[in-house]
Amino acid sequence: MSDWNDKIIAEFRANGGQVGGHFAGQPLLLLHTVGAKSGLPRVNPVMYQQVDGGYAVFASKAGAPTSPDWYHNLLAHPRVQAEIGTETVELVARVATDDERDRIWSAQKAAYPFFADYERKTTRRIPVVVLEPVR
Repeated sequence: MSDWNDKIIAEFRANGGQVGGHFAGQPLLLLHTVGAKSGLPRVNPVMYQQVDGGYAVFASKAGAPTSPDWYHNLLAHPRVQAEIGTETVELVARVATDDERDRIWSAQKAAYPFFADYERKTTRRIPVVVLEPVR
């Protein structure tokens, strides 16, 4: 894990889910996945959007040409945990359907215009993943 992620994770946990800097005032969760290849536990800070029945996260990787590793981890191992504020919840990940994805993605770009910048920087369709509580 990068030093940058480590600092955000430590700040998140020390401040009840709140961080400063780039993520100040933005909805952030700590996504716990299992490595697709390694099988090792991973934690990544990611922005989210509350949606009916759960949370949406965005595999933008700041507009890089490839999706982030955590996205591939979710595809391989969809059962995950997320730290949201001071709570940890058990979730199941699924890739949003086309219409659902477009609606959620449009809302995210409207609320946080830098996501539109990410979209312009890449030729790939940025995946939207819905995290739903384990039932």
